[in-house]
Amino acid sequence: MENSNKEEYKIQSFDVETQQLLKTALKEPGAVDLEKVAAVIVDQSLKDQGFSKEAGRICFTIVQAETKQSGSNVFRRSLLNRLQQEFTNREETRSRSLQEWVCYVTFICNVFDYLKVNNMPMMALVHPVYDCLFRLGQADSLRNEEEVDCLVLQLHRIGDQLEKMDVQRMDDLFFVLRDGFLLQEGLGSLARLLLLEILEFRAGGWRLSDTGQKYYYSELTD
Repeated sequence: MENSNKEEYKIQSFDVETQQLLKTALKEPGAVDLEKVAAVIVDQSLKDQGFSKEAGRICFTIVQAETKQSGSNVFRRSLLNRLQQEFTNREETRSRSLQEWVCYVTFICNVFDYLKVNNMPMMALVHPVYDCLFRLGQADSLRNEEEVDCLVLQLHRIGDQLEKMDVQRMDDLFFVLRDGFLLQEGLGSLARLLLLEILEFRAGGWRLSDTGQKYYYSELTD
């Protein structure tokens, strides 16, 4: 619970009743409807990118508190069920709202990063996360800088963990990204720079040299 202050700070955008629901879930999950809590967190994550970047930590705290309190996993099951529903509808979501799609990818990657089983990422999320990243690597997405930025941010955050779960799919993803960088017509200068950076980032063992960091960050701020 060492991060509870930060989590409580992140729920200030909710109405008072929902804030109270989440505060209770963080401390006494057995006292609230955890399916409703999962729905509230997912709904907010799909419309608020700032929240979607932090929601995994809140989910982690609720999962830990529920396990400690009752040994059950109602919240985790409800969260995964809702993530699966949204995953099934991902193309419809992308067509309807690019922002909502980017928020969804950010959120599922954030949950992948925080929620562990025996200190390992949850296998149930590995292929959905990969599928989302592959979608961001398709030609129409690579022409959209918001999607390229999302793709690169997620790979910075979880690429190393994801690769350990399935090296072959990461190889395949980077073949797609390399071909996109080399062959894709209509790539913007920022998208091209971001793709080159992530290609070098993985080639360097999921880190950039000091020289590389100075180069890319100077280019991005110019």
